[in-house]
This record gives sequence, C-alpha cells and structure tokens, in this order.
Amino acid sequence: MTLRPIETKLVDDLFVQGGFVLNFTNQTFAEFFLHEVGIDIYDDAYASRGGSKGKRLIAFTQKAQPKAIAKALRGLWEYLQVDRPADATDSNRAKLSALIERLGGAPLSGGVVAEEEKSSRPQRPAEGTLAALEAEFLALSAMDERPQERGYAFERFLKRWFDTWGLDARSSFRTIGEQVDGSFQHDGTTYLVEAKWHRAQTNATMLHAFQGKIEERPIWTRGLHVSHAGYSEVSSAAFTSRRILLMDGQDIYIALNRRLDPAMVIREKARAASERKNPYAKVLELFP
Repeated sequence: MTLRPIETKLVDDLFVQGGFVLNFTNQTFAEFFLHEVGIDIYDDAYASRGGSKGKRLIAFTQKAQPKAIAKALRGLWEYLQVDRPADATDSNRAKLSALIERLGGAPLSGGVVAEEEKSSRPQRPAEGTLAALEAEFLALSAMDERPQERGYAFERFLKRWFDTWGLDARSSFRTIGEQVDGSFQHDGTTYLVEAKWHRAQTNATMLHAFQGKIEERPIWTRGLHVSHAGYSEVSSAAFTSRRILLMDGQDIYIALNRRLDPAMVIREKARAASERKNPYAKVLELFP
C-alpha cells in the first residue's frame, strides 16, 4: 500500500520545508526514525529521490510498510505541535488522522471539541458495522432496473449512515405541499436532506428548488443536497449556495471506504463553503 499523490502532498505540506523536515538536524532525524520506527532513514533505500531529509521522508512513505509509515506520521505530528503549533490545526489533524487510519494506525487524539459533544457522541462504530454500510451503498448500484425503489433505499441508507455516527437522523417526511427526504443534527444545527440517485447530474433548477425549501425555514436551518451522479459545471456556475452543502456519490464512497465520520466531512464542507464559496468541495480534496 503506497500513499496516493494527494496524500504525499499532505505529508510534504505539513512536515517538509525546502528539503528540511520540521527542525530536525541530520542526527536528530536519524534518532527519530530509529526510536519511532526502528529503521535507518539514511539507508540507501531511502535515497531514491535525493539525499535531503525531506526527500528521504517522502521516499520512506513510498517504500515502507503501512504501519511503519503510520508510526512515523504520528510521531511527526507530535513534533509539529511543538515546532509549528500554528499548523497543528483541527483540519490538519483530521486529514492526517484519516491517512494514518487508512494505513492501519489508530486515529490521532485531541482537537477542539466541546466536552458536551464528546460525551454525547457515540464511540467509533465497530468495523463490521462500517463495512456493512459500505457494502450496502455499493449494492444500491445493482438496483438500476428499479430506480424508484433505489431512491427510497438511498434515503434509508443515508439515515443509517448518519445514525451510525450519532447524527440523530430522521426518515423522509411530508409537510404541507412538499416532501423532505430526511434530516439530521450537526453541531447544534438541523440539516434537511435532499437525496437524488439519477443517471443525469443534478441541474441548477433542482438546487434552487431545494434552496427555496431551506429559505422558508428558520435561519439556523441548513441543507445537504446529495446527488449520486454529481453536479455539472453549468449547474454549479448557475447556482449560488447560501445555506446548502453539496455531496455526490464519490464523496460518500470515499468517506465510507476510509471510515470518515460524516460529521467531520460536513464540518469541513461547511468551512470550505464559508471560506472559499465552494459548497461542493470534494472529500478527496478536504481529506487528502
């Protein structure tokens, strides 16, 4: 198992500066790897990209065993918290933690989370439960001949996914003159859900209709529009999101496959929407 290019970029951005790795000298860099991982980082095996500390680190992440890489990244994160605390943000922690978990390591602890949220959120779901959710999502594709049934199954899947991670989801419901595909709670905010599993990408007209539902409700209401096929560039250009986040099938699959907490995904999407006016920020971009 090797790092994806976008994961390599995360490691490079966090720990490497002009060939240096944090504030390590040659000696302390060698001592770090010997103590944390049990390897000689100055072995010729890690000089394939060059002899600098930064290039040896990247070569190590391409050649070493996954759990050894996870150990090294955990140790480097601890050094980063001391060496460059401004870079040890919750966002960077979440991204690196997701990578470490994919490599077989335990998630990074810490982060700015309210104590009441810690006590109210359940423990990480069992691996068997998460694997079953991933299999359920993949099985929806086999229902192509029954699109209406698949749509209902998609809604039920989303509710189970959100509930599994403690987001207090509700099934679809009808109010006067409108249908809502579901809802969930996140960071004290109620999100209404619109779920679409169509062959065609969602167009701007559909997005405007859903945004209208949200704007008719109290200002603390938000929306999550889920389109399995995604959104065309034309639709994205013609739609200005105010209180809506967008998620597609690839986002869901990556989150399921990498066992990402959907609450963490929603939080990062909301931040991207606020900071970069991008409600459609992809999970692969947010969690490289």
